[in-house]
Amino acid sequence: MKDFLQQTYLDNTLQSYCIVGTLILIVFLFKRYIAHYVASFFFFLLRKRYRNLDKVAFKSLIAKPLGLFIATFITVAALDKLNFPEALDIKIYRIRLHELLRMMGTALIIITFTRLLIKTVDFIIILLKERYLQQGDSGSHQLVYFFKDFIKVLIGLLGGLLLLKYVFHYDVKGLVTGLSIVGAAVALALKESLENLIASFIIFFDKPFKTGDSVKGSNFSGVVEKIGLRSTRIRTDAKTYITVPNKQMVDSVLDNLTNRTLFRGDIKLEIEPETPLEKVQELLKGIREIFQKHNVRTFSLYINDISSNAIIIVSDYYASTAEVSSFPVLKNAINVDILQLMKELGIHVCGRTTNVSILNEKPFT
Repeated sequence: MKDFLQQTYLDNTLQSYCIVGTLILIVFLFKRYIAHYVASFFFFLLRKRYRNLDKVAFKSLIAKPLGLFIATFITVAALDKLNFPEALDIKIYRIRLHELLRMMGTALIIITFTRLLIKTVDFIIILLKERYLQQGDSGSHQLVYFFKDFIKVLIGLLGGLLLLKYVFHYDVKGLVTGLSIVGAAVALALKESLENLIASFIIFFDKPFKTGDSVKGSNFSGVVEKIGLRSTRIRTDAKTYITVPNKQMVDSVLDNLTNRTLFRGDIKLEIEPETPLEKVQELLKGIREIFQKHNVRTFSLYINDISSNAIIIVSDYYASTAEVSSFPVLKNAINVDILQLMKELGIHVCGRTTNVSILNEKPFT
């Protein structure tokens, strides 16, 4: 039996063929279980750091590409232990079959490993997203989505460079140098787009606003619906959908209405100068009670001016509301209560229209 296994066919013994074939068969039959246990091991290590780790998502994203990479790597490594038969080492378009198979094996290892890294990035993104949502940060996960695509592109480029270097033996240094020169020329041509891209990084890290915030700029106001790499999409108060370049959002003065702690309202009353002092004092007292009724935090109320045409009463008040849209409702309620108070006190604003009737009993002659 031993002599039988030592027989040589195509530059390799039968024993070598059996060992390599058995190893490859075992790997492909049990790759799912191997990947399952390897993934479970890594899951156990990560679970110590992240308690809310989703085991189903982890295995669905990691186990399958991990099993494919392990099977590919072991298969290529096992076949590499065999001597390639010289009788089969023919040329195919100036490339020997031995070299062509080596290139294919190396390419398969690089491609499966790159795919494993990309799937790992997808799982990390899911993990970070859940972490941000648990912390109640509704805007920070946008940065995670941006870096998801960015990192996946970098991994793809790295995989392409590895293919060029280890499969085709291409001079990667010369390629990188050439790409850097081309990149500098493209950067000059796309100066404005790069400025908006850098501004998007500033928005993500500095966080002057996030999705869902009400903002007010020099010529627009509305709710931020999306923050992209080049621009920010805003639903205006007129319900139009505008696109503002990120550079403009960063460089201009922007008022984030959502982050206001207090909202200011102003009142200016011009009442008739003939209004009795007692009525004016009752009006001031009633306005103070209205402010207290509506939980106004701070306010000022005083007679600003007295003239022959009007008694001018001014007030500015500050109120805290849960949302920006609820402040106009509060302001309207305060104004309605003041109008009702003036009606009850019989106080009129100045400038009312007066009808004058002239009665002449004797006809003109």
